[in-house]
Amino acid sequence: MGDLQAQITVLDTGGQYTHLIARRVRELGVYADVQPSDTPVSALLGRKGIIISGGPASVLETGSPDVDPDLFRSEIPILGICYGHQLMARHLGGEVQKGLRGEYGLAHLRVSCEDALWKGVPDSQIWMSHFDIVAAVPAGFRITGCSEVSGVAAMSHPERKLFGIQFHPEVVHTQAGRHVLENFVFSICGAVKDWNISQRVPMVEEQIRRTAGDQNVFFFVSGGVDSTVAYTLCLRSLGPERVFGIYVDTGLMRKGETEFVRGVFAELGARNFLAEHAAEEFLAALEGIYDPEEKRRAIGEQFVKVQERILAGEHFLDGRWILGQGTIYPDTIESGGTAKADLIKTHHNRVAGIQALIDSGQIVEPLTSFYKDEVREIGRELGVPDRFLSRHPFPGPGLAIRCLCSEREGTVAKTADGFLLPVRSVGVQGDARSYRNVLALAHKPALMDVETTSPALTNSRPDINRVVGLCGAKAALGSLRMFKAGITKHRLDILREADAIVREFCLKTGFEELVWQFPVVLLPVGTGDARESVVLRPINSVDGMTADAVLMPEELMDQVTRQILAIPQVAAVFYDLTHKPPGTIEWE
Repeated sequence: MGDLQAQITVLDTGGQYTHLIARRVRELGVYADVQPSDTPVSALLGRKGIIISGGPASVLETGSPDVDPDLFRSEIPILGICYGHQLMARHLGGEVQKGLRGEYGLAHLRVSCEDALWKGVPDSQIWMSHFDIVAAVPAGFRITGCSEVSGVAAMSHPERKLFGIQFHPEVVHTQAGRHVLENFVFSICGAVKDWNISQRVPMVEEQIRRTAGDQNVFFFVSGGVDSTVAYTLCLRSLGPERVFGIYVDTGLMRKGETEFVRGVFAELGARNFLAEHAAEEFLAALEGIYDPEEKRRAIGEQFVKVQERILAGEHFLDGRWILGQGTIYPDTIESGGTAKADLIKTHHNRVAGIQALIDSGQIVEPLTSFYKDEVREIGRELGVPDRFLSRHPFPGPGLAIRCLCSEREGTVAKTADGFLLPVRSVGVQGDARSYRNVLALAHKPALMDVETTSPALTNSRPDINRVVGLCGAKAALGSLRMFKAGITKHRLDILREADAIVREFCLKTGFEELVWQFPVVLLPVGTGDARESVVLRPINSVDGMTADAVLMPEELMDQVTRQILAIPQVAAVFYDLTHKPPGTIEWE
């Protein structure tokens, strides 16, 4: 960022949204940076304001992230968000307690008194992701806001310019979130505008040239938005002769993907491009692996092996080349890649072999400070064709993490709320990873299920993090069972076929343009010869950090369900009704 001095600093206590807070401040035209939570106050004295982020830990636990206690005596205006709110209360003599139940997702803020933070802010929808609560405010503070769950939703000490809020103003689901941040940054902190979004691309290009020096850059590209934009930035910064693109067909790709990627890079003007077919190697590496994290790890390690073979054969190890990657910020934070962040998932580009390259400095990652929507904006600035930029995000490990496995057999159990599927998916609850069962409702999904039923069930039941509805089935839900199943070409082909049906259907009907991403998931749950079930997971998001489940119109849902059930091996079609949080976008 050059010599620009931050006016607002976000102290990182490990929250999933830490850098999103800094981004939101920059969107207001004020430069903000992120520093470790324990940064001494002496290093922050030039700041106009401090924001303490949310985080996965509990302030009640020994060793949890902390701030310099002198911060609260520094006279710098401070806003504590979620964990930061609880930390402020605890430091200054308030009371923090374990909540009776967590609060994840949408809630309603009721403003209870006039406050500088609430100027022009009405009672409105907010976004929660926490378990602990502030039960009593410190001396001199007042309660300024309430929500449906017990505890203090907001507090302030106006004279000392100390403010705490339990909700997340930085996420798009908080209706007045931008207004709250504007009030803090301008009215309370007195910051002035000093940042323009047009500074991004020149800044990144200079970073690429500085990192690469006189070396060339090689990319393992996927044809997705992130790697395409990162590759294009390097082409523009260094010239096409210094940038090499390598595409590895892992056998975990969608139908027709390899042909599409070839076309992408030909159109971008790539002069050096290689396609490597390695499906058999990846399937062999995944044999006998059932655990989601182990799957990601195995794919990552196999990627490294293929990389090493290609690099040695193409003379990329002669000291004149470094690795380029399209890693974006959500990849880093969900991989536990920032201080104190909880691991949500292991990314294929963050396993030990790749980490060694990172640690040795032999890597350039131009997009690690950006979110998916920002990457698309940068791509448009660079002239990347929109048909590439509008592609839905697709996970680096491919269909392997949408093809769920099971090491044992199991039965579907009936409960008072629905049927408990004997599969587990990854979720994110209170900034931390959860790995829990899936509850199936025995009826076709309705809007009420998305808006109220699913959030209520995931908040009240500690054994689940995801709720699905039944679109259609060849047998009664209670008669389905889970089969032992791993990653095989046969199962991947079933998933490829179901995914192709959904993609073609969505393009034809226009539904593709109404959602941000539409994962299609295969579960080893069925009956007889039809041993698989398919889950539809359309979601809307801006940056991938939070997401809303999107309900298809009933007629479209019925049509696509009939087409998928025509696949002989598919016994049932489910529909994911879960927002993020508590469920991650991908199931693994």
